[in-house]
Amino acid sequence: MATKGSRTQTTGRSSTGWSWWKLFLGEYQHSLDEKGRVVVPKKFREALEDGCYVTKGQDRCVFVFTPDRWEAEMERVAALPRTDRRSRNYARSFFAGASDQGLDGQGRLALSESVRDYASLDKDVVVVGVADRIEIWSTDIWASIQEEADDFYADIAETLSTDGGI
Repeated sequence: MATKGSRTQTTGRSSTGWSWWKLFLGEYQHSLDEKGRVVVPKKFREALEDGCYVTKGQDRCVFVFTPDRWEAEMERVAALPRTDRRSRNYARSFFAGASDQGLDGQGRLALSESVRDYASLDKDVVVVGVADRIEIWSTDIWASIQEEADDFYADIAETLSTDGGI
């Protein structure tokens, strides 16, 4: 399914070892309800029809993966060396904070208290499509992260092109 703009698109990548995934794009302002649920943008819902996996993300956000992408992520984390303390701690945090979910009839995703606390999610949140996953951010943390990312983005193209990255 290929569509224009910030809609969900099906695409593929073979260089990373996984083939088909949903492409999530865009930034959306939403609010958590009193039960800790967030409305998933309509453009993302079709990709989550078979459910999704929610866990702690880096930089204090929440990651939402499709089942196929979750499987690839599980394999990546499971391949980390168990003899390395950092790898064990990463795996513990990643899996202990995870849950398999589905959207309710209104397209809402219930977030556990533990992931809401981890990501400092209170009332207003930002739902962001980041290629192969969805991230859910506190609006305050997102503003800070986005400012840093925009500064980095403005400067990185030259560095990446000289290093062969772009």
